[in-house]
Order: sequence, then structure tokens, then C-alpha cells
Amino acid sequence: MFDEKQQNSLIEICGDRIHFGVDMAGYSTFRAGGMAAALADVEDMKELYSLLRFCRSGAMDWRIIGRGSNIIVSAGGYNGVIIRLKGEFSEIVKDNNDDEDVKKITVGGGCLLAAVLTWCAREGLGGLEFLSAIPGSMGGALLMNAGAFGHELGERVKSIYLILPDGEVVKKKAGDFSADYRSLSVNGLDLKRAVITSVSLCLYREESAVVRSAMRKYREIRREKQPQGVASAGSFFKNPRGDYAGRLIEMAGMKSYKVGGAMVSPLHANFIVNLDGRATAADILELSTIVQKKVEAKTGIFLEPEVHII
Repeated sequence: MFDEKQQNSLIEICGDRIHFGVDMAGYSTFRAGGMAAALADVEDMKELYSLLRFCRSGAMDWRIIGRGSNIIVSAGGYNGVIIRLKGEFSEIVKDNNDDEDVKKITVGGGCLLAAVLTWCAREGLGGLEFLSAIPGSMGGALLMNAGAFGHELGERVKSIYLILPDGEVVKKKAGDFSADYRSLSVNGLDLKRAVITSVSLCLYREESAVVRSAMRKYREIRREKQPQGVASAGSFFKNPRGDYAGRLIEMAGMKSYKVGGAMVSPLHANFIVNLDGRATAADILELSTIVQKKVEAKTGIFLEPEVHII
């Protein structure tokens, strides 16, 4: 936890948008999690720069989260500053070029995917419909190269803007980064020490009705195949090459297996769900470890978490 002097310095930077001793269960779609020493919302580049510089000068840990849809803070908590990008980092800007068929937009790293999709449908821009019903922010989605139905976000990315802990702002174009399965790598950068501030995407002209119809179709497929009405973080494990984590978990006999208030979903085995909000972070992580061990014993495959454990 931070001492009084550190807290006062952080308040000078973020004002009333920083809170101390925060229960992260309220900021995760799992509805479970440990405590964070501080949670800060930053509104612009100047504020983000100041916060990162302060953390660097004091050797403080920091971490960016979006909507909290792919994270869980362990029971031991996080002794650093968890940062959420707000304000100008939630903006969407369209490039008014002369090409009527191809359109480039720039999306802030903190902009929610749902807001981007709604905006694209209204503007008549296609190419991102497969992300429909995937929660989270643009920055987080790109870090995980979010994908579904044979498509990935990285396919649409033309450039990435980042800020480094020392305040340097860099732009990386296609060729400078690699968007692989549920991962992003950028030449010469440790993405754990950088912040994606905005992303430029290449989309195409499409009738708004067609965009909305495709989004609706993808949402319906998700509703049929994924658990609804319970807290989760989506797919918990990455699919191993050439196979599916859900299939392996089911093969290991783990469907409906419970630890405390956490359960492997009976509908989709790669979802760990928080039953009635009773699960703790310890329940969820213990269950995930048991699943890993059972699957490895049965198949020889070690499942790597897709969910970020903080």
C-alpha cells in the first residue's frame, strides 16, 4: 500500500479519479478478485505521462486494464496502481480520405469494443462484426488479438500508437508488430511496460443494415454456445494448436466440476463461472489449476491461461 506522501502525489496527478485500497471484484467480469493498492482513471496523454513517470520514479508497479473482462486479481492483491484509460482514450476518429471503399479509423485504447461496433454500424463501416458481444476495450482486445469465427482483430490493424514508461510516444506500423493467436508482439518493445493509447484500423464501406445483421448473427451464435447470466471472463484457457481447450477439458471429465463458488460451465467447458457471485479469486484460480492438472494427466497437454492473472 502507499504511504500518505505517495497518495497525495497520486491525487495531485489524478484528482478524485484515483481510489486507494480498491476491491477489484467490482472491476472484473468475474465479480471476484483481490484488493488493489490504487485504481486510477486517466483522461488524457498529459495525465498518463505524469502517472507513468511518477510510478517509474518510485519503482511502483502499474498495470492497464480495460473493462476487466479478461483479468482476475489474485487473492493476495496487487500492490501497485491499476490504470483505466478514459476521456480522450475513448474517442473514435474517422480519416476523411478520398477512397470511398476503404476507410481508416483511429480508436482510443480505452474505447469499449461495444462502442466501436455501435459507431461502425451507424457510420456504415464493416470489418469488425465478428467482435460482436466480446467485452473489453480496444487496447486489451489488441493485446490479446481478440478473434472469433475465423477472424482476428490484428487483420484490421494498420498502426499502433504507444506510450513508454519514460514518456516517449511511438508509432508502429504493419511489419513492426506481429498479431498471433491471442497475443501481440511489437519489435523492440516489452508490452508489459508500454500502453496502447490508440489503434488505426482499416475498414470498408457497408450498408448499416448489413453490419447490424452480421453483428446480430454473431451475438445469437454466442448466446447459444456460451453460458449466459453468470459472471465469467470468457474463455479461460488458450486453445492448443490444432485442438480446443473446451474439448480437452470435457474429455478430462471436468464439466460442472466445482471449487467453492467457482464451476466449470456445463455448457462450455472452457468457461469458468462464478456461481451466484459466491466465488473468490482463490476458488477460481484453484479450479483453473485443477483443470490444468487433470487435462495434462489425461492428454499430456498443458493448457495456458488466456485470462491474465494479476
